[in-house]
Amino acid sequence: MFSSDNWQEIFQTIKKNKLRTFLSGFTVSLGLLIFITLLGLGNGLKNSFNQFFMDDATNSFYIFPGQTSIPYGGYSVNRTIEFKNDDISDIQRNFPEYLEYITPKMHRNGTISYKNESNSYTYIGVAPSHQIAEKTILMKGRFINELDIKNKTKYAVIGRLVEDDLFGNENSLEKYIVINYTAFRVIGVFQDEGGDNQERSIFIPYSTIQLQEKNTDKVNHIVLAFKPEIGYEGAMIFEEKLTTFFKEKHSISPDDENAIYIRNVADDMNENQQLSGVLTLIVSFVGIGTLIAGVIGISNIMVFVVKERTKEIGIRKALGATPFSIITMILQESIFITVIAGYFGLFMGIFILQAIGNKLEYYFILDPYIDMGTAITATIILITFGAFAGYLPAKRAAQIRPIVALNDK
Repeated sequence: MFSSDNWQEIFQTIKKNKLRTFLSGFTVSLGLLIFITLLGLGNGLKNSFNQFFMDDATNSFYIFPGQTSIPYGGYSVNRTIEFKNDDISDIQRNFPEYLEYITPKMHRNGTISYKNESNSYTYIGVAPSHQIAEKTILMKGRFINELDIKNKTKYAVIGRLVEDDLFGNENSLEKYIVINYTAFRVIGVFQDEGGDNQERSIFIPYSTIQLQEKNTDKVNHIVLAFKPEIGYEGAMIFEEKLTTFFKEKHSISPDDENAIYIRNVADDMNENQQLSGVLTLIVSFVGIGTLIAGVIGISNIMVFVVKERTKEIGIRKALGATPFSIITMILQESIFITVIAGYFGLFMGIFILQAIGNKLEYYFILDPYIDMGTAITATIILITFGAFAGYLPAKRAAQIRPIVALNDK
């Protein structure tokens, strides 16, 4: 327990040496401020990656047809590959050990109207499992079901912004909208964390689009999900088998890279998480380097402080002060300044991160933050090293004989 006399002396010393106190505190505050800001921005970068990749299911494959670039099986080059309903059923039959769900997707654009309101929107033909693949959140009503696919019903699930545009404050459920001169009953309204473009879309049964287009069985592309328990390695094997399956079924050369494209979300996310991890590691390394620089700065200042007070220490020893009391005096001042400056830097860093918020979203930094446990730990580490930086020169000074200290110039 420190006495009130010691505290009065500390405050008097600080008051008489304002510049020295400021430099000591500034070094600590700046080190923590930069560390917390950099680490927070790194976490904001992670948030941006997670939002981009976590909006959709992370165990998904998106399979797109292309054009052949190599002649094969009697077919010429530049042949357009087309997916059909039997591609979906063949995948379900051949890969039950990998497959969790599958849905075709058929994108169309058209004028959608309700009473006197109309606008151009994208309407998409899908199967019920599309709700899982895109993490579509129903606000009211229901999504398309298997009976709708079988009966080729004229039902529509509209986005939140479509309802706002066409219906205003009116409830859209069970009302009819017109899609390219055909009436569809609204059975649900959804929202999507993907943003405004997603919420200005409309989902209808893919079989209904096929019926409207001269009863075709073609689909634009296919979305499927692998079972999570197969893991990343299993997903890569599944992707390879799917590629082989499509190339064999559609008579595509094994060396043709353009005829079939499979986007593996798990692979994309793994690569980007690795990149995000590397960037965060770099940011953390710079932040830790800043902390180390702060510690070195404190050490240099404390050496100067003790050197400056050598004569004072000599007088104290001549008057009977013990080495322990001298070390305690210097150490108490060092810890006090470091604690105040450290927590000032801590709160300033947190304030800056909160002030940034989503302002750097354009630069892929979203909601930067720092874990309070990490921030407090960094602060304690810097305070500890600040105390240690004061202890070493104080100990050396306390061991100097009074006559030597008094003759110091």
